[in-house]
Amino acid sequence: MLRWLIGGGREPQGLAEKSSVQTIGEEQIQNPYTELLVLKGHQDIVRFLVQIDDCRYEIAFQIAFSKFLPLVFHVFIFQTGEKLFELHGHTHKITAIAPFSPSDASEEKKHLILTASADRTVIVWDCTSGRQVQKVSCFHSTVKCLTVLQRLDVWLSGGSDLCVWNRKLDLLCKTSHLTDAGISALVELPKNCVAAAVGKELIIFRLIASNEWSEGWNVLEVKRLVDHQDNILSLVSVNDLTFVTGSHVGELIVWDALDWTKQACECNFWDSSVHPDAQPEIKLSQSPNETSVQHLTSDEECVFAAVGKGIYVYNLQMKRVIACQRTAHDSSVLHIEKLPNRQLISCSEDGSVRIWELREKQQLPAEPVPTGFFNMWGFGRTNKQANQAAKKMQENTPMHFLELVGDLIGHSSAVQMFLYFGELGLATCSADHLVILWKDGERESRLRSLTLFQKLAQNGDLQLKV
Repeated sequence: MLRWLIGGGREPQGLAEKSSVQTIGEEQIQNPYTELLVLKGHQDIVRFLVQIDDCRYEIAFQIAFSKFLPLVFHVFIFQTGEKLFELHGHTHKITAIAPFSPSDASEEKKHLILTASADRTVIVWDCTSGRQVQKVSCFHSTVKCLTVLQRLDVWLSGGSDLCVWNRKLDLLCKTSHLTDAGISALVELPKNCVAAAVGKELIIFRLIASNEWSEGWNVLEVKRLVDHQDNILSLVSVNDLTFVTGSHVGELIVWDALDWTKQACECNFWDSSVHPDAQPEIKLSQSPNETSVQHLTSDEECVFAAVGKGIYVYNLQMKRVIACQRTAHDSSVLHIEKLPNRQLISCSEDGSVRIWELREKQQLPAEPVPTGFFNMWGFGRTNKQANQAAKKMQENTPMHFLELVGDLIGHSSAVQMFLYFGELGLATCSADHLVILWKDGERESRLRSLTLFQKLAQNGDLQLKV
């Protein structure tokens, strides 16, 4: 079984106005998700999906009718959609969720979930029993992000200050008041460090753990990075050497995770001369939503960015965009994930969920400009310049392209995010109050046939004819 968590809380944005985007026909041979299971009954937007362990997933959403009604969490089995638990706790919308799996050294093998809310509390849930373990209500502002440092067996809460907690919910240490805007995102770095997004600044903190030589824990600010021109919206760790940030005005910066220096920067997502394969658009101006980096994901080779309505693949070694779909959806892309088989999944405010495949493109050599008669009249220099311009354009041309191979149609409003469960399928949550479990039709058919075969064999109804 599999577990994950969902949270809710903002007003539905509805379907966006349609624009000219790539479409796919009814024949979707490369789309395996031909079966779906719809989980109904939620009364508000389902915003978060977080995997807890390999057994179950948990869903949290806000009751829409009154802010005084409790928030409800549901725990389901992914394979069947069976509800295991219903939990009550927060009084306002969920702002952050994080699983806290047991460490190898811990005595109690409990799978915990941390949930932060606009009611200025954090609740720890035991997902094995479905009970509330403890509530922390000493925060002076909303906790906007939660991060678990598994190696140190502690967790961090980010709001107007950064707090460090242990598994028993003891406050180990905290920073002084940072800003009224607060920490919006956190990412773990090597050497007991974390990077915190505070507006358009990136603050590096180092955690000093308690040991026999020190009396207690401490958190120190070691550096402030001010390279972004606008608020940082997304943070992702690539590996122990690299992490990446994306801002509201479309800046993507690659950082060294050890010395926190800037390694590369991409700010030309919408420049048609840099991305000549992108579909041309006629616009008088660009709104901030069309340029903001909403979400980032990565593998060891590339960073995949959801920028406005588009998807961009940034190669870390080449330090440039190698593939893009500027209008991948009709509205802003809210979430994107890389699959193991060179595929991507993206979801949008327009209610769509799409599967893309990153494919290599044949590079055509630039045709040489003929010489001879035209050189007599001084055309050679101009043609040489044209050749150089063509060569430069060819070098800037992405060597890959994103092909639409699947369109998952089921939601009627903004799809907030999704979780991928490998061969089992994926789950999506939306502003239409639905959670949909998408499954591989061929695999499910084989499983049903195998189950039927086993039942017939057990009942003695299966007879082999010679």
